[in-house]
Amino acid sequence: MSYAEYAKGAFAAMQKYGAKILARGGRSEALEGEIKPRNVILEFESYEHAKRYFESPEYQAARKHRVGGSSGDFIVVEGYDGAQP
Repeated sequence: MSYAEYAKGAFAAMQKYGAKILARGGRSEALEGEIKPRNVILEFESYEHAKRYFESPEYQAARKHRVGGSSGDFIVVEGYDGAQP
C-alpha cells in the first residue's frame, strides 16, 4: 500500500466534501499527554459533513492505501458556537 496514493485519494475526497485544511504536518509538541508524529486538522461545514467525508466511498477507497502501512486516529469534534459555557 502506498501512502502517496492515500494522500492523493484523501485530498480528492476532501475537495469533494468541502474540507478546509487547517493544519497538515508542521511543527507540533505535546504540552500535556501524547502526540502523534504527524497531525492533520480539517474543518467541515458541520459535524455531519465530517462524518459523511469519512464514510464516503471516495475516502474509504483512499483509506485502504493507508491502513496497514501507518496508524492514525480520526476524531470528529463539534465546533464551538461562540456561546458562553
